[in-house]
Amino acid sequence: MGFGKRPVRGGKRKLDRRNSKSAPKPKVKKGKFNFHESSYVKERDAKNAEIENRRKKLEEQEQEELKREEEESDDEDQDPLEMLLSTFSKNRDFKKTKVVLTPVIDSHQLTWPELNKLIVQIPRCDSTNTGALKKDFLKEDKQYAQAGTIPLVIHDLDWNKLYIKNQIQNNISKANYDNIKDSLHKDPSELTRFQKELFSIINNYQDLLYCERGFKNENEIMFTYCLHAVNHLLKTRTKILHHNAKLSKVDNKSLAQIPEAYRDQGLVRPKVLIIVPFRHTCLKVVELLISILIGDDTGGSVMNKTRFMEEFGGGATLRMPKKNPKPEDYEKTFSGNIDDAFKIGIALTKKTLKLYTDFYSSDIIITSLVGLRILIGAEGEEHRNYDFLASIELLIIDQCDILLMQNWDHLIHIFNHLHLQPKELDHGTDFSRVRSWAVNGWAKYYRQSLIFSGVHVPEIHSIFNKYCFNYAGKVKIMNPVVYGSICKIVVHLQQMFHKFEAANYQQAIDARFDFFTTKILPQYKDSIMNHTLIYVPSYFDYVKLRNYFKKEELKFVQICEYTKDPKIARARDMFFHSDAHYLIYSERFHFFRRITVKGIRHIIFYAPPSFPHFYSEMCNFMHESNQNPKAGSSSNMTVTTLYSKYDNMQLSAILGTERTTKMIRSDKKVHMVVTGE
Repeated sequence: MGFGKRPVRGGKRKLDRRNSKSAPKPKVKKGKFNFHESSYVKERDAKNAEIENRRKKLEEQEQEELKREEEESDDEDQDPLEMLLSTFSKNRDFKKTKVVLTPVIDSHQLTWPELNKLIVQIPRCDSTNTGALKKDFLKEDKQYAQAGTIPLVIHDLDWNKLYIKNQIQNNISKANYDNIKDSLHKDPSELTRFQKELFSIINNYQDLLYCERGFKNENEIMFTYCLHAVNHLLKTRTKILHHNAKLSKVDNKSLAQIPEAYRDQGLVRPKVLIIVPFRHTCLKVVELLISILIGDDTGGSVMNKTRFMEEFGGGATLRMPKKNPKPEDYEKTFSGNIDDAFKIGIALTKKTLKLYTDFYSSDIIITSLVGLRILIGAEGEEHRNYDFLASIELLIIDQCDILLMQNWDHLIHIFNHLHLQPKELDHGTDFSRVRSWAVNGWAKYYRQSLIFSGVHVPEIHSIFNKYCFNYAGKVKIMNPVVYGSICKIVVHLQQMFHKFEAANYQQAIDARFDFFTTKILPQYKDSIMNHTLIYVPSYFDYVKLRNYFKKEELKFVQICEYTKDPKIARARDMFFHSDAHYLIYSERFHFFRRITVKGIRHIIFYAPPSFPHFYSEMCNFMHESNQNPKAGSSSNMTVTTLYSKYDNMQLSAILGTERTTKMIRSDKKVHMVVTGE
């Protein structure tokens, strides 16, 4: 057999070492597969380790923040909120017979650069209301200071000294940029000077009545009270979490009764109630809350924001005519979504704002008058719900002058249902943590009320005086009017102001009617006094006059907010063409429609208008371009206004404070002012 050839009869072929390259390689026996050494498992473990490290860092940050908050809590006794809430806590003998029913009020008058004239009213506090509480089982001292102090102007902003929570401090400047951008070159502060003074009062936890709200300062005002609302909720939330942490370390057996210092909750959860007239105002408020609470924080979130923007961003907008444009203030007031039936609950957590939460799970309730009035219901209705109003700590009423035009009775109804004892007890309340003064029915004395309006009228001042009981005190901004809206009248007119006497505000209603029907109206019955418009601010007076005119069978037409469009057109046509001697015209109609009434030769203001610019606007309607050339004469035009001492606020806005004061104090019953000379 030759070398390298196959052996005969199946003999094994020997390896040809000379041709080793072509020889098969021996098989290497593989080891068992190691799952933990695989690449994707290593990547997964690395990611998990990174997540765990981040979690530990977050826990460390939370622990550091909690420790810092605990350290801050030792110094927060001087926080006006803590000073207010501790008023009745130390000495329970300091009862409302002494504090509430017959308080002694100390009144102070201040002058500040921006707000100008302030009237500060603070209940006098007994000296026994101060001192230190004895140590409780948690080894913590609690200092109690006086409830009310005179507010001091904030000059230099130190957010920590103002007790502004750390998590929102970095968001303030950007959220408020539109208000401060024009003054940054002069003052790099994060608040305008006006906002500083406003916040000086609000952050002192005193009631505030500010009736000089306008389009120029509305954004500054809204940002200031939104900042206060967010900060208030964060402070109360931090306090509850701080107490939860301390109480969790104590043996449950020793918690038979929670110490007074650790009772930090109300009867229900909602703490802030904001009442605004329109949906577009609510939209602005929510946008400010988001910018203050979350800002540019990528970890923050807003739940149900898309739904909210759809329901509050568009909708019931009012189209403005181009041919006969409305006044500028009217277009600004009724811009955006002007639907007035809405309500929304909002819950705040550390970095999340939840919209459309159930009221009993909400921290903030934003509502219109109609929206809340329907929910509260009336006496005798089966499905009434107002328990969520039992523990309101901060009440904000914005654009109160517009609410006056909507339905003032609704606002009174809401006030009457604040801080009532809940009818049901299934609202998730931990009664062991409810403050004792809330159980005693004293919650209304701890509520801070902020009311903003564009006009001074008795109704708004009455609300502030009658329904705001803040034991920390109250502040009114009362600035004198120098010139008044009468300076805006361009028509040459002799304007007569007739004074009548009344013993009180209630009697003034009947006294005005008697004076009008016996002294004023007879002078306008002659045919030469045709084209007489009677301007009536109150709807109740409007109905009273309408019934009287019907009874006396006087030739008149009427226009009010309930008049249908065809009847409005007919009334205007009859008045212009001398088919009707009188036109009874309501103020609420003029507020919501702002039409130009043509053909007026004589105006009787049954009472001074609530909005001072309406006085000059109505008088300027008497311009010759609006007259019927076939009826009346420019030499025969008059303006008559009825007033008493109870119309001081409205009259001051028209004539100026100094002139009004002289007219009211004068023995003369008739005063004349000439314009357009």
